[in-house]
Amino acid sequence: MSIESIQALAKGEMAAVDALIRARLGSDVLLINQISEHIIAAGGKRLRPMLTVLAAKALGYAGDRHTALAAIVEFIHTSTLLHDDVVDESDLRRGRKTANALWGNAPSVLVGDFLYSRSFQLMVELDSMDVMRVLADTTNRIAEGEVLQLLHVHNPDTDEAAYMGVIERKTAVLFAAATRLAAHLAGAGESLQQDLYDYGLHLGLAFQIADDVLDYSADAAVLGKNLGDDLAEGKATLPVIHAMAEADDAVKQRLREIIRQGDASAMPEVLAAIEAAGSLRYSIDRARHHAGAAKAALAGVPDSDWKRALLELADYSVARNH
Repeated sequence: MSIESIQALAKGEMAAVDALIRARLGSDVLLINQISEHIIAAGGKRLRPMLTVLAAKALGYAGDRHTALAAIVEFIHTSTLLHDDVVDESDLRRGRKTANALWGNAPSVLVGDFLYSRSFQLMVELDSMDVMRVLADTTNRIAEGEVLQLLHVHNPDTDEAAYMGVIERKTAVLFAAATRLAAHLAGAGESLQQDLYDYGLHLGLAFQIADDVLDYSADAAVLGKNLGDDLAEGKATLPVIHAMAEADDAVKQRLREIIRQGDASAMPEVLAAIEAAGSLRYSIDRARHHAGAAKAALAGVPDSDWKRALLELADYSVARNH
């Protein structure tokens, strides 16, 4: 099953999600509408809401509350993108100018807050304390991840454990919340809800590691952002962390200096060190490990096209080129 087949399978469900997202984006404040429309219209894979839909249907859910849950997850994700681009001073996302590049930092942060508040309005409408509790905890952990990442910027002492702690909070916990709460809506027991949480968590880890590999290996036009952004921002992601651990003292010291300075012009040196250490291969192997763990977590889910789509997404998270 290809990613296109998965999207075709979920097309009807996702149309309902997109319609709800657009209906709830509206505001009497024109600038909110402009910025919200800009980032939503940029598209993207809508992976998190699609996961919500697929997980709910894989567990036999026949209602429509998963539509609101999927929209909530996308609102939370989109708000973090607006905030991330300000913190990272990014000017390109999904091949388009970022909101902060077009309108400035303050409007981007405030519209991100607006989208957070919209997500909580939808949560209230779902009238589920379990949904509120899980998503409140999740947004708290995402914020912790943002602060943790900030502490590690320009820090060459960031090791693999610290890196994994950041990406679990920043990325994986929202995947995990989406799939766990889909199971909750479907009436799954606590054990199966935990399995779906584990699936989402490992999928999110695989996805983010692969994303960080792409920053050192992809085609910028396909990726939709500038290659070397992580390096320019002083972020030590897994390929660089592994290269530093494997390099001789001279190369290690040079890499440490590059991370401290956020020297994007040193990209050829970094790529050479990554190549010499086999760091892209190592990183992809770690991503594959988590993709495998995600698939294993679905053992208790009955076979169906929806389950096969979830299994395929685990492989796609590692094999994608953007």
